[in-house]
Amino acid sequence: MKKSIRDFELKGKKVIIRVDFNVPMENGIITDDNRIRESLETIEYAVDHGAKVILLSHLGRIKTEEDKKGHSLKPIADRLQGLITSKVIFVPETRGALVEEKINELKSGEILLLENTRFEDVVDLKESNDDTELGVYWASLGEIFINDAFGTAHRTHASNVGIARNLPSGIGFLIEKELKAFEPLLENPEHPFTIILGGAKVKDKIGVISNLVEKADQILIGGGMAYTFLKATGIEVGSSLVDDSSLDFCKKILEEYDQKIILPIDSVNADEISSNTIPNECFISDIKQGEMGLDIGHNTVKLFGQYLRDSKTILWNGPVGVFEYDNFSSGTEGICQILNDVDANIIIGGGDTVAAVKKLGYEKAMSFLSTGGGAALELLEGKTLPGIAAIDDL
Repeated sequence: MKKSIRDFELKGKKVIIRVDFNVPMENGIITDDNRIRESLETIEYAVDHGAKVILLSHLGRIKTEEDKKGHSLKPIADRLQGLITSKVIFVPETRGALVEEKINELKSGEILLLENTRFEDVVDLKESNDDTELGVYWASLGEIFINDAFGTAHRTHASNVGIARNLPSGIGFLIEKELKAFEPLLENPEHPFTIILGGAKVKDKIGVISNLVEKADQILIGGGMAYTFLKATGIEVGSSLVDDSSLDFCKKILEEYDQKIILPIDSVNADEISSNTIPNECFISDIKQGEMGLDIGHNTVKLFGQYLRDSKTILWNGPVGVFEYDNFSSGTEGICQILNDVDANIIIGGGDTVAAVKKLGYEKAMSFLSTGGGAALELLEGKTLPGIAAIDDL
């Protein structure tokens, strides 16, 4: 078991908290502040216990000076200030004299947010490659390190693993909740246990399928990845997305677990992905050449519902259609409507699935919405997350 923020005396201490403020933004405006809100419990706990709080986060992918434009954390500092009563100080630097000066001036109960940690990636990817010197430097700014960024827990970065190597460390409440939500799925899920897998490519989910197929009662396959499975059975799928490199895996898993892997029986198709396209719904065997499958059909929603309504544990990772377009969102919405009426522990595995559930207005129907897409996937694959492994044990 890992140490947590509860295991430290925080009063008067400079506490570095790695948070996940990698929120969606358009033209400098935050469009979803959920990740900021999910970090508040840990931040407020540190403040209430007299800590001098230093926050680190990344935003987006930064490789060049040009990439820095539109990726400052200043708008996030402003939003955080609107959500918390403590004073929030933003420093538009990741290191240097100004950073050190402002930290030395920091009072107990105040919060300081440094600039985007990935600004350090412009030179030799220092953040993303866990540069030793950078990790040592950031650690020198504080006395205790708390990792609460589940969204980057699968990455070995200077701002998580690098700092943890050099300071007493623990996890925050968000990571604690994430681990608590996923632990039953990996160890002892209540049955029937149903998994819904969607998204684009099978190769992104091979690890999850391989690790959980024995534990699950059934795995319902939708999204773009369904057409690779369907092609593996010999069905013609027109111009649908097919992950040819995963065809052999699909054939093998279907042979070994033919009663557990449930594939779509109808499909919503079009010749292009556009909000103006009129979809064509047909049985799987009737997909036309030149058409691509972009959503599961209503009969598949009914089929999946038969399994979901009897389930006690449900994991959903990956939308079952191109939900961003209303004309290809009915399958994903149909699944949401079913889950809305199911009495089960329903875990949404981060990323696009959370975005879909929230866009369609069903977030309150779910038991837990993960903040980490890639981290959730690797956890479900049974992998060790380096950002958590680096934290001190109790």
